[in-house]
Amino acid sequence: MPHARRTPQPDLATRLRQSDLLESVGNTPLLRLRRVPPPVKGAELWAKAEWWNPGGSVKDRAALGIVRDAVSTGALAAGRTLVDASSGNTGISYAMLGARLGFEVHLFVPNNVGVERRRLLAAYGARVTWTDALHGMDGAIDAARAWAGRRVRTTFYADQYSHDANWRAHFEGTAREILTQTSGRLTHFIAGLGTTGTFVGSVRRLRQEGCAARAIACIPDSPYHGLEGWKHLPSAHTPGIWDARLADEMLEVRTEDAYAMVRALAAREGLCVGPSGAAAVVGACRVIERDGPGVYVTVLPDSGLKYLSQAEVYGDARASVHAVREGPR
Repeated sequence: MPHARRTPQPDLATRLRQSDLLESVGNTPLLRLRRVPPPVKGAELWAKAEWWNPGGSVKDRAALGIVRDAVSTGALAAGRTLVDASSGNTGISYAMLGARLGFEVHLFVPNNVGVERRRLLAAYGARVTWTDALHGMDGAIDAARAWAGRRVRTTFYADQYSHDANWRAHFEGTAREILTQTSGRLTHFIAGLGTTGTFVGSVRRLRQEGCAARAIACIPDSPYHGLEGWKHLPSAHTPGIWDARLADEMLEVRTEDAYAMVRALAAREGLCVGPSGAAAVVGACRVIERDGPGVYVTVLPDSGLKYLSQAEVYGDARASVHAVREGPR
């Protein structure tokens, strides 16, 4: 009996072109925050709702950009494994893309990430090496780089902290969308720093378009913080794509203030967001109090659904009511 003829499988480039799922990355809503900002007449605070991306976070933009670039150059091809370090969201985006397009993903992730992200990575089929939480993201980066360096023929080391496709995704997408959605009225752009791609790419595009908006970068106030996805740049490996010249100001945010804002956003605005987005809102509110009238835009990288198991973030009902009454500092 003759063997059944196998149908040729499309290569990664073809799958990229044919994936309707990936067309839903970007063009996220810009939401007006009305009950959390300080009552300053003439001040508007808007936030990009990045959990509308199919992988649930802003990192879909950078991960897709990196994968597209790697496929186009041949760095990522059939039989190769994408390797990178992640605190969760970029890893989830890689894993989603790997499942959709058919390539293996191996991630190095600090061992203190929440149960929700662990389950999402498992659901998408990613291989995960858990690294020492005490060494944070820098430890995960070092481990991923070393592991991939010993397997250069079979891996693609994505290196999200140094890959130009990271910031270019925001140059081509995020900032362009913000300019359109605000009709060019933007006066302040506030974003947290992790890989720094969102801030770097967005501000570069704003500057190119002649937008004079003040660019404010937010970081944790301490090396020991609870703002997953953010880096305390003075004490951490500096991302290769970071350009300090783009920041008009660096603003430190306390973890406790961010957690209080998580609860306030849920109770006052009906928005369940992650701690990093809440921290950016804390920074934006402080700038509004200082600078007064204007159009302020920040980025909410993900929803709070990936953090609900973390009692220190959401607390109990009584803690939430207290946070709303007292508000963030």
